[in-house]
This record gives sequence, C-alpha cells and structure tokens, in this order.
Amino acid sequence: MAFLDDLVGEVRPPIGGYCIRRPHVGESAGMPQRSSLSNALLLLVLIIGIGVAGYMTIGGLAPLDALYMTITTLSTVGYREVAPMTPAVKVFTIALILGGFGVVLYSASLAAGDVIEGRLQRVIGKRRVQRQIEHLAGHYVVCGFGRMGRIVCKELAAKPVPFVVVDTDPEALRQLQEQNYLCVDGDATEDTVLIGAGIERARGLVSALSRDEDNVYVVLSARQLKPDLLIVARAEDERSEIKLLRAGATRVVSPYVIGGSRMAGALLRPAVLDVVDLATHYRSIELKIEELAVAAGAFAAGATLRESALREDHGVIVIAIKRASGEMVFNPDPELRIDAGDRLVVMGQSNSLDELDRRLSPELPPSS
Repeated sequence: MAFLDDLVGEVRPPIGGYCIRRPHVGESAGMPQRSSLSNALLLLVLIIGIGVAGYMTIGGLAPLDALYMTITTLSTVGYREVAPMTPAVKVFTIALILGGFGVVLYSASLAAGDVIEGRLQRVIGKRRVQRQIEHLAGHYVVCGFGRMGRIVCKELAAKPVPFVVVDTDPEALRQLQEQNYLCVDGDATEDTVLIGAGIERARGLVSALSRDEDNVYVVLSARQLKPDLLIVARAEDERSEIKLLRAGATRVVSPYVIGGSRMAGALLRPAVLDVVDLATHYRSIELKIEELAVAAGAFAAGATLRESALREDHGVIVIAIKRASGEMVFNPDPELRIDAGDRLVVMGQSNSLDELDRRLSPELPPSS
C-alpha cells in the first residue's frame, strides 16, 4: 500500500467482536446511559425505602424492624410480624405487596434476561477487547467506517496488520463487530477517544470522516498527541487539502480527484490501469507492488542492484528506491548501491515478495 508504511514482519490483527464505548460529546465520562435494568433496580430501592418509611410512620416500628417487614413482604416469605397488625398497617402492607411485588418480578426478569441474552457476555467481551487495544503497539487507527474507511480496513486486514476503528454510527459499529474488527465507539475528534484507541502507541492514523472540518480536528488532535505519527486524511473538497496539510496531515487523499484520474486513465491508458489494478488490489495473488524496508545487516544492504540479484533470485522488478533522506530514485541504475534504511518499491508475485521481505528483515541472516 503506497499510502501507509508496511510493518516489518507479519502480525495478525487481534480478534474483536465488541466495541469499547467512549462518551460522546455532551455526555459525562462518569455517567453512562442507564439501562432498563438499572432503572428497575432504582425503582426497587425506592419501593424498599417507601416500605421502611411507611412501617416506621404507620406502625411505629424501629428502622431495622421496618426493613425486616418490608423485605419479608416483598419477597412473599411472610415469616412473622414483629408488631401488631393494625388496620392501617394491613392496608399499607396490601398496597406494598401489590405495588412492590410487580417491581421485584420485573427486576428479576431483567436480570435473567441480561444473562440469557448475553449482555453479561458482551460486557466481558468489551473488557477483553479493551485489554487487547491496551496491549497494541505499532498499529493503525482508522477514524470513520464509511465507504472509504471500509476499503482501508479491508486492505489492512488483508496485509495483515493490527488496527483499531473509531466510529459512532450504530450500523457501522454493528458491521465492525460482525467482521471481528477492534473498534471504539466514540467521537474521533475527542482526544480521550483517540487515546482510548491507543494513538500514543500507534504507527499511523487514517482520518476518513465524511466532513472535512471533522478531519481537520482529528488531524490536529492526532498530531498533538503524537508528533511523529504518520497521518493520512481524506479531503472531500480540494480546497481543504491545504488546511489538512497545515493541520499536520502527512498526506491528503481526495476520492474525487483519484476517481476522476482513474476514469480518465480507463479511457486513455486502459492497459496501464489494468496493470496497476492487478498489482495494487488487495485480493490479487498474481502480481503485487510492495514497499519493502532494507534493514541493517540484510543481504542487500551495501550491495548494488546488480549484486543483489533481486530479479534473478526473486523474480521481482525494482521500480524505485526511496532513500532514508526522502529522495525517490525511479528506474534505478543497476550499479546504484542499496543502503540500509532504504525502501524498495518492487513488483512481483506475492510469494516472491513475501520471501524477499523476510530476507530484508533483520531477523534472518543472509542466505548462502
């Protein structure tokens, strides 16, 4: 992928299935939305309080005796009365049974539903996902799971490299869970949400939100939280490209500009477009274009292109070499020397590229 740095080696993305929820704008971080079960429990506590107050006022009971009478009445145990049952106390007890027993049954049914419907399992699953995100390092953060965000996630998952998706749309979150992607339910423009996605340990970020203004906020926050982060941002309007670059984006991608160029290419250079599509599509198994890092001590470090025998031994074509200084050398001369820290833009079959990537990595010594 030309717009994201490759990770050295193959790292399987962790399995998700649940989304961690972060407070949205206008919510308090310490006050999550109440569920129907919590409301029922609050109502149950209220009924118990009314029962205790009623027995103390009407029956003249001590607080402990009033609590005892309330609990035995609501639970329908009916062990024994601790005070004479005057007509007023009897009427109050009947009202407490009629009003309170229904609340007890409702609360019990909701509690059973939490277990039966898997709500407890989802809570455990969210905590497991949160622990997975906390242990991630060198991953990517994808903000927005719209049309563009979905394509980015497919590419990252096909590599595979670890990533976390940030979104607030319920339908997008449902699809993320179905596809077992790690995700955070929150507003990507908020610093706390990006921190929850592990941005301080991330290698790169993609801001693919639908509004350019939101992408600018995300880029500003991300650049402030991690100054050396690789940031790729989407620009809906061409005029927003300069603003995103000034905000700190490493690269800006305009889907309309790219789409228009591809349509023109399909008319004027169809054969070229076919080759590019074949080499860059994430499902392609025939041909790929990859960017491979040359580690210190790798067999190609310090050798010329001719001496490295990349074409002869691996069947790959070196399209360009990106120097550590940022200089890009296209169609390099066979006598050009490859230095440690260079990145080779090569084209070849998938298995050949995978083998070459392993040989260029620092884990393996040069083969004989």
